[in-house]
Amino acid sequence: MSHASYELKAVARERVGKGSSRELRRNGNIPAVIYGDKQAPISISINTNEITKRIHAGGFMTTIAVIEINGEKIKVLPKDYQLDPVRDFTMHIDFLRVSANSQVSVQVPVHFVNEDKSAVKIGAVLNIVRHDVELHCPADNIPEFITVDLSGAKIGDSIHISAVKLPAGVTPVIADRDFTIATLVAPAGGVEEEAEA
Repeated sequence: MSHASYELKAVARERVGKGSSRELRRNGNIPAVIYGDKQAPISISINTNEITKRIHAGGFMTTIAVIEINGEKIKVLPKDYQLDPVRDFTMHIDFLRVSANSQVSVQVPVHFVNEDKSAVKIGAVLNIVRHDVELHCPADNIPEFITVDLSGAKIGDSIHISAVKLPAGVTPVIADRDFTIATLVAPAGGVEEEAEA
């Protein structure tokens, strides 16, 4: 399942706008907002170093966080963050408030296993169509990744979402078709002769 939850300390912001956001960043903080769950949005600021570590650790967008503001703890899921296009530092973060029965949509990475037990071993090329898949999940049951087993896959095979075992309560956002995650294709120079024989 998803990474263990983590806690962040935040401070409620009274002033919002470009000027106060610039001042926050100069002082080592990032402006952020918590919204959703039929409650009023809360403007907050979070320590830049703390949040940057979380973003670069991986799994940031699929891990529930607990944000503490003035002694109140709020469970959230990061929904979006903006990076400065030139200097690559975090400019702003949006958090979605979640509860025990919240359903969320998240992009979950796809991992491929058993390439050595498929046509890849004899030179086939794994053509990855989707590196991640958007899934509807319970907020407290977000998969860290989904696994595609390539055992027995041959050249010309397509791996569809229906071939992937998803955790209980987890469904693909695209529900109207059995979409392709990857295909196995012959390499440009053909496969090794022993495979053709």
